[in-house]
Amino acid sequence: MERSGRLGIGIIGAGRVGPVFGAALAGAGHAIVGISAVSQQSRDRAEAMLPGVPILDIPTILERSELVILAVPEAELSSLIIGLAATSAWQPGQLVLHTAPGLGTEVLLPAQALGAIPLAVHPAMAFTGTSIDLLRLRESYCAVTAATVVQPIGMALVVEMGAEPLLVDEADRPAYAEAIAIATGFSSAIVAQATDALAAIGVENAGRILAPLVRSAVENALTSATPDTIDLSSIRGDLLEDDQ
Repeated sequence: MERSGRLGIGIIGAGRVGPVFGAALAGAGHAIVGISAVSQQSRDRAEAMLPGVPILDIPTILERSELVILAVPEAELSSLIIGLAATSAWQPGQLVLHTAPGLGTEVLLPAQALGAIPLAVHPAMAFTGTSIDLLRLRESYCAVTAATVVQPIGMALVVEMGAEPLLVDEADRPAYAEAIAIATGFSSAIVAQATDALAAIGVENAGRILAPLVRSAVENALTSATPDTIDLSSIRGDLLEDDQ
C-alpha cells in the first residue's frame, strides 16, 4: 500500500489530544484541512495549537480529508462512527484513525465497510493540550493497531510525530488500556496525597517541592521494575477503593 507523503488531515475533536496530533503532523509537512470544535474552550485550544486552521463541521471535514483523526472520548467513538456510516460520509481509500486506548480497529468496521482504512493509535502519555505535549511526544511510545498491510502507515505517522511506535494486537488493547489507566491513576493519587500532607503542615508550593522527588522515584522504579516485582492487582484494587 503506497500513499503520497503529504496528506490532507482532518481532526474531529478539539480536546487535549486532537490539536496536538494535528500540530505534530503539521510539523512533519502534512496539511491540516480543518478541525471540529464545539465549546469556546475547544475553539480557543484549536486556535492556539493550529493557528489559521478552519473550524469546520464534521461532514465537511470528512469530505476534504485523506486522513481523518477521531480524537473523541472512547465512550462516544462507536456512535459517531456508526452515525457517519449511516450517511455514507466515509470515503473509499480514506484513512481513519482513532486515539482511544482500549479499542482497536474493530470499532471502525462501519467505516471500513464503506472503503475506509482503519487505524488505532494511542500515545502513552498524559496530555495537557498545549505545546508542551509536542516535546513529550518525542519521549513517548504510541500503541498502533492495524491490519498487517496498514501497520507501516500507522508506524510512519507515529514516527513523523516524533514518537516511537509500539504494535499492539487487537485482542490486547484492553490490557494495554488497563496498564495506562493504572499508571496514570496511581501517579495522580500518590502526588495528590503527598501534596495534601505537605500543605497540611503549612508547606507552600508543595507540587514544586515534590516534583524532582517524584520524577526521580518514578525513573528509578521504571529502571528496576520487572513483572515479578510489581503487584498490579493490588495497586488496581487500591485505586478502585479510592474511587469509591
